[in-house]
Amino acid sequence: MRRSQFLIGVVVVALVALVNSIYIVDEREKALRLWFGEVTAVIEEPGLNFRIPVLHEIVKYDDRILALDTDPLEVTPADDRRLVVDAFARWRIKDPVQFRRAVGASGINGARSRLERILNAELREVLGGVDSGAVLSADRVALMNQIRDQARIQSASLGIEVVDVRIKRADLPAQNLAATFERMRAERQREAEDERARGREAAQRVRAGADRTVVETTSEATKQAEIIRGEADARRNAIFAEAFGRDPEFFAFYRSLAAYEQSLLGENSTLVISPDSEFFDYLKSATVE
Repeated sequence: MRRSQFLIGVVVVALVALVNSIYIVDEREKALRLWFGEVTAVIEEPGLNFRIPVLHEIVKYDDRILALDTDPLEVTPADDRRLVVDAFARWRIKDPVQFRRAVGASGINGARSRLERILNAELREVLGGVDSGAVLSADRVALMNQIRDQARIQSASLGIEVVDVRIKRADLPAQNLAATFERMRAERQREAEDERARGREAAQRVRAGADRTVVETTSEATKQAEIIRGEADARRNAIFAEAFGRDPEFFAFYRSLAAYEQSLLGENSTLVISPDSEFFDYLKSATVE
Protein backbone atom coordinates (compact mmCIF):
# COMPACT_ATOMS: atom_id res chain seq x y z
CA MET A 1 0.00 0.00 0.00
CA ARG A 2 2.71 2.44 0.94
CA ARG A 3 4.65 1.46 -2.14
CA SER A 4 1.67 2.23 -4.33
CA GLN A 5 1.16 5.63 -2.72
CA PHE A 6 4.85 6.39 -3.17
CA LEU A 7 4.69 5.46 -6.84
CA ILE A 8 1.61 7.59 -7.32
CA GLY A 9 3.38 10.52 -5.68
CA VAL A 10 6.40 10.04 -7.85
CA VAL A 11 4.22 9.97 -10.98
CA VAL A 12 2.37 13.11 -9.93
CA VAL A 13 5.62 14.94 -9.25
CA ALA A 14 6.99 13.76 -12.58
CA LEU A 15 3.89 14.92 -14.42
CA VAL A 16 4.01 18.30 -12.70
CA ALA A 17 7.69 18.62 -13.55
CA LEU A 18 7.01 17.59 -17.12
CA VAL A 19 4.18 20.08 -17.45
CA ASN A 20 6.29 22.88 -15.97
CA SER A 21 9.17 22.02 -18.30
CA ILE A 22 7.08 22.43 -21.44
CA TYR A 23 6.15 25.81 -22.92
CA ILE A 24 4.68 26.84 -26.26
CA VAL A 25 5.82 29.78 -28.37
CA ASP A 26 3.06 31.22 -30.54
CA GLU A 27 3.78 32.35 -34.12
CA ARG A 28 2.98 35.90 -33.01
CA GLU A 29 5.62 35.83 -30.26
CA LYS A 30 9.32 35.76 -29.55
CA ALA A 31 10.61 34.16 -26.35
CA LEU A 32 13.73 34.49 -24.23
CA ARG A 33 14.99 31.74 -21.97
CA LEU A 34 16.73 33.15 -18.94
CA TRP A 35 19.13 31.44 -16.49
CA PHE A 36 19.12 33.43 -13.29
CA GLY A 37 18.28 36.59 -15.27
CA GLU A 38 20.81 36.02 -18.06
CA VAL A 39 19.58 35.28 -21.57
CA THR A 40 20.62 31.80 -22.65
CA ALA A 41 18.44 31.33 -25.72
CA VAL A 42 16.23 33.25 -28.12
CA ILE A 43 13.25 31.28 -29.45
CA GLU A 44 11.83 32.84 -32.59
CA GLU A 45 10.30 29.75 -34.18
CA PRO A 46 6.80 28.79 -33.03
CA GLY A 47 6.24 25.39 -31.42
CA LEU A 48 6.80 23.27 -28.35
CA ASN A 49 9.92 23.89 -26.26
CA PHE A 50 11.45 22.59 -23.02
CA ARG A 51 13.02 24.19 -20.00
CA ILE A 52 14.35 23.24 -16.59
CA PRO A 53 11.69 24.13 -14.05
CA VAL A 54 12.60 26.71 -11.45
CA LEU A 55 16.03 27.31 -13.00
CA HIS A 56 14.83 28.59 -16.38
CA GLU A 57 12.58 31.65 -16.76
CA ILE A 58 10.70 32.14 -20.01
CA VAL A 59 9.84 35.70 -21.13
CA LYS A 60 7.60 36.17 -24.15
CA TYR A 61 7.25 39.33 -26.26
CA ASP A 62 4.73 40.20 -28.95
CA ASP A 63 6.38 39.94 -32.37
CA ARG A 64 3.67 41.92 -34.18
CA ILE A 65 3.66 45.62 -35.05
CA LEU A 66 2.44 47.47 -31.98
CA ALA A 67 0.62 50.76 -31.62
CA LEU A 68 1.51 53.77 -29.51
CA ASP A 69 -0.94 56.66 -29.20
CA THR A 70 0.69 59.65 -27.57
CA ASP A 71 -1.08 62.13 -25.34
CA PRO A 72 -1.85 65.53 -26.93
CA LEU A 73 1.34 67.57 -26.96
CA GLU A 74 1.66 71.36 -27.18
CA VAL A 75 4.43 72.48 -29.52
CA THR A 76 5.60 75.92 -30.66
CA PRO A 77 6.52 76.18 -34.37
CA ALA A 78 9.01 78.68 -35.75
CA ASP A 79 6.34 81.42 -36.10
CA ASP A 80 5.50 81.20 -32.34
CA ARG A 81 1.98 80.00 -33.07
CA ARG A 82 1.31 77.29 -30.49
CA LEU A 83 -0.32 74.07 -31.65
CA VAL A 84 -1.71 71.00 -29.91
CA VAL A 85 -0.44 67.93 -31.77
CA ASP A 86 -1.85 64.43 -31.41
CA ALA A 87 0.37 61.72 -32.97
CA PHE A 88 0.68 57.96 -33.05
CA ALA A 89 3.47 55.52 -33.87
CA ARG A 90 3.76 51.93 -35.08
CA TRP A 91 6.71 49.93 -33.73
CA ARG A 92 7.98 46.41 -33.25
CA ILE A 93 10.58 44.58 -31.15
CA LYS A 94 13.51 44.04 -33.46
CA ASP A 95 16.12 42.62 -31.02
CA PRO A 96 14.52 40.86 -28.03
CA VAL A 97 17.85 40.47 -26.20
CA GLN A 98 18.63 44.19 -26.46
CA PHE A 99 15.01 44.95 -25.60
CA ARG A 100 15.26 42.86 -22.39
CA ARG A 101 18.47 44.55 -21.36
CA ALA A 102 17.05 48.02 -22.03
CA VAL A 103 13.61 47.78 -20.40
CA GLY A 104 14.16 44.90 -17.96
CA ALA A 105 11.11 43.45 -16.31
CA SER A 106 8.90 46.43 -17.29
CA GLY A 107 8.49 44.88 -20.74
CA ILE A 108 6.10 46.35 -23.29
CA ASN A 109 4.68 48.97 -20.92
CA GLY A 110 8.12 50.26 -20.05
CA ALA A 111 9.07 50.40 -23.73
CA ARG A 112 5.90 52.37 -24.56
CA SER A 113 6.68 54.93 -21.87
CA ARG A 114 10.26 55.44 -23.07
CA LEU A 115 9.25 55.49 -26.75
CA GLU A 116 6.61 58.12 -26.02
CA ARG A 117 9.24 60.37 -24.44
CA ILE A 118 11.46 59.93 -27.51
CA LEU A 119 8.57 60.64 -29.87
CA ASN A 120 7.50 63.78 -27.98
CA ALA A 121 11.06 65.10 -28.05
CA GLU A 122 11.30 64.57 -31.82
CA LEU A 123 7.90 66.16 -32.38
CA ARG A 124 9.03 69.29 -30.54
CA GLU A 125 12.36 69.40 -32.38
CA VAL A 126 11.07 68.85 -35.92
CA LEU A 127 7.86 70.87 -35.69
CA GLY A 128 9.64 73.67 -33.84
CA GLY A 129 11.82 74.27 -36.89
CA VAL A 130 8.98 74.97 -39.37
CA ASP A 131 6.08 77.40 -39.61
CA SER A 132 2.66 76.39 -38.36
CA GLY A 133 1.34 76.48 -41.92
CA ALA A 134 3.52 73.49 -42.83
CA VAL A 135 2.19 71.57 -39.82
CA LEU A 136 -1.46 72.41 -40.53
CA SER A 137 -1.28 71.68 -44.26
CA ALA A 138 -2.31 68.32 -45.65
CA ASP A 139 1.09 67.94 -47.27
CA ARG A 140 3.12 67.19 -44.13
CA VAL A 141 4.35 63.74 -45.06
CA ALA A 142 7.96 64.92 -45.17
CA LEU A 143 7.70 66.16 -41.56
CA MET A 144 6.24 62.86 -40.35
CA ASN A 145 8.95 60.90 -42.16
CA GLN A 146 11.61 63.09 -40.56
CA ILE A 147 10.14 62.49 -37.10
CA ARG A 148 10.00 58.75 -37.80
CA ASP A 149 13.63 58.58 -38.94
CA GLN A 150 14.94 60.49 -35.94
CA ALA A 151 12.79 58.51 -33.50
CA ARG A 152 14.06 55.30 -35.12
CA ILE A 153 17.65 56.34 -34.44
CA GLN A 154 16.95 57.36 -30.84
CA SER A 155 15.02 54.16 -30.06
CA ALA A 156 17.55 51.75 -31.60
CA SER A 157 19.21 51.30 -28.21
CA LEU A 158 15.93 49.86 -26.89
CA GLY A 159 16.05 47.01 -29.40
CA ILE A 160 12.92 48.26 -31.16
CA GLU A 161 12.20 49.61 -34.64
CA VAL A 162 9.87 52.53 -35.28
CA VAL A 163 7.87 51.52 -38.36
CA ASP A 164 5.80 54.65 -38.88
CA VAL A 165 4.82 57.95 -37.27
CA ARG A 166 1.68 59.90 -38.15
CA ILE A 167 0.19 63.18 -36.95
CA LYS A 168 -3.51 62.59 -36.37
CA ARG A 169 -4.44 66.13 -35.41
CA ALA A 170 -2.83 69.55 -35.18
CA ASP A 171 -5.05 72.29 -33.74
CA LEU A 172 -4.75 75.58 -31.95
CA PRO A 173 -5.09 75.52 -28.16
CA ALA A 174 -8.60 76.19 -26.94
CA GLN A 175 -7.65 79.55 -25.41
CA ASN A 176 -6.31 80.76 -28.76
CA LEU A 177 -9.28 79.72 -30.88
CA ALA A 178 -11.43 82.75 -30.09
CA ALA A 179 -8.62 85.20 -30.85
CA THR A 180 -7.75 83.30 -34.03
CA PHE A 181 -11.36 83.27 -35.22
CA GLU A 182 -11.66 87.00 -34.50
CA ARG A 183 -8.46 87.66 -36.44
CA MET A 184 -9.72 85.55 -39.33
CA ARG A 185 -13.05 87.40 -39.26
CA ALA A 186 -11.28 90.78 -39.33
CA GLU A 187 -9.11 89.62 -42.21
CA ARG A 188 -12.16 88.46 -44.19
CA GLN A 189 -13.92 91.76 -43.48
CA ARG A 190 -10.87 93.67 -44.72
CA GLU A 191 -10.78 91.58 -47.89
CA ALA A 192 -14.52 92.16 -48.39
CA GLU A 193 -14.08 95.92 -47.96
CA ASP A 194 -11.21 95.88 -50.46
CA GLU A 195 -13.45 94.05 -52.92
CA ARG A 196 -16.23 96.60 -52.39
CA ALA A 197 -13.79 99.47 -52.89
CA ARG A 198 -12.54 97.93 -56.13
CA GLY A 199 -16.16 97.44 -57.20
CA ARG A 200 -17.01 101.07 -56.49
CA GLU A 201 -13.93 102.20 -58.39
CA ALA A 202 -14.86 100.04 -61.37
CA ALA A 203 -18.46 101.31 -61.25
CA GLN A 204 -17.19 104.90 -61.21
CA ARG A 205 -15.01 104.21 -64.24
CA VAL A 206 -17.99 102.71 -66.06
CA ARG A 207 -20.20 105.71 -65.20
CA ALA A 208 -17.49 108.16 -66.26
CA GLY A 209 -17.07 106.29 -69.54
CA ALA A 210 -20.83 106.28 -70.10
CA ASP A 211 -21.09 110.01 -69.32
CA ARG A 212 -18.23 110.75 -71.68
CA THR A 213 -19.89 108.68 -74.39
CA VAL A 214 -23.17 110.56 -73.85
CA VAL A 215 -21.41 113.93 -74.12
CA GLU A 216 -19.46 112.87 -77.19
CA THR A 217 -22.56 111.41 -78.85
CA THR A 218 -24.66 114.50 -78.03
CA SER A 219 -21.94 116.83 -79.25
CA GLU A 220 -21.55 114.89 -82.47
CA ALA A 221 -25.33 114.87 -83.00
CA THR A 222 -25.56 118.61 -82.30
CA LYS A 223 -22.71 119.28 -84.71
CA GLN A 224 -24.36 117.21 -87.41
CA ALA A 225 -27.70 118.91 -86.76
CA GLU A 226 -26.10 122.38 -87.03
CA ILE A 227 -24.37 121.36 -90.22
CA ILE A 228 -27.62 120.06 -91.70
CA ARG A 229 -29.53 123.14 -90.47
CA GLY A 230 -26.87 125.44 -91.93
CA GLU A 231 -26.96 123.60 -95.24
CA ALA A 232 -30.78 123.82 -95.26
CA ASP A 233 -30.69 127.55 -94.48
CA ALA A 234 -28.16 128.07 -97.21
CA ARG A 235 -30.33 126.12 -99.62
CA ARG A 236 -33.40 128.08 -98.58
CA ASN A 237 -31.61 131.42 -98.96
CA ALA A 238 -30.36 130.33 -102.35
CA ILE A 239 -33.90 129.50 -103.41
CA PHE A 240 -35.15 132.83 -102.07
CA ALA A 241 -32.37 134.70 -103.86
CA GLU A 242 -33.09 132.87 -107.10
CA ALA A 243 -36.81 133.62 -106.78
CA PHE A 244 -36.15 137.28 -105.99
CA GLY A 245 -33.91 137.55 -109.02
CA ARG A 246 -36.55 136.14 -111.33
CA ASP A 247 -39.56 138.18 -110.06
CA PRO A 248 -38.85 140.89 -107.48
CA GLU A 249 -42.46 142.01 -107.43
CA PHE A 250 -43.75 138.52 -106.58
CA PHE A 251 -41.09 138.10 -103.93
CA ALA A 252 -42.13 141.37 -102.35
CA PHE A 253 -45.74 140.18 -102.41
CA TYR A 254 -44.74 136.91 -100.74
CA ARG A 255 -42.82 138.79 -98.08
CA SER A 256 -45.82 140.95 -97.34
CA LEU A 257 -48.12 137.94 -96.96
CA ALA A 258 -45.64 136.35 -94.56
CA ALA A 259 -45.58 139.60 -92.57
CA TYR A 260 -49.38 139.66 -92.45
CA GLU A 261 -49.44 136.09 -91.20
CA GLN A 262 -46.93 136.75 -88.45
CA SER A 263 -48.72 139.92 -87.36
CA LEU A 264 -52.16 138.33 -87.09
CA LEU A 265 -51.23 135.16 -85.20
CA GLY A 266 -52.83 136.19 -81.89
CA GLU A 267 -56.54 135.77 -81.13
CA ASN A 268 -57.04 139.49 -80.46
CA SER A 269 -54.43 141.15 -82.64
CA THR A 270 -54.63 144.89 -82.89
CA LEU A 271 -52.46 146.96 -85.22
CA VAL A 272 -52.28 150.72 -85.07
CA ILE A 273 -50.84 151.69 -88.43
CA SER A 274 -51.41 154.69 -90.67
CA PRO A 275 -53.64 153.85 -93.64
CA ASP A 276 -51.01 155.27 -95.91
CA SER A 277 -48.37 152.80 -94.63
CA GLU A 278 -46.63 150.56 -97.12
CA PHE A 279 -47.77 147.65 -94.97
CA PHE A 280 -51.21 147.82 -96.64
CA ASP A 281 -50.03 148.23 -100.21
CA TYR A 282 -51.13 144.69 -101.20
CA LEU A 283 -54.39 144.90 -99.26
CA LYS A 284 -55.70 148.02 -101.03
CA SER A 285 -58.35 147.51 -103.72
CA ALA A 286 -57.47 148.43 -107.25
CA THR A 287 -58.93 151.84 -108.42
CA VAL A 288 -61.58 151.39 -111.10
CA GLU A 289 -61.41 154.12 -113.69
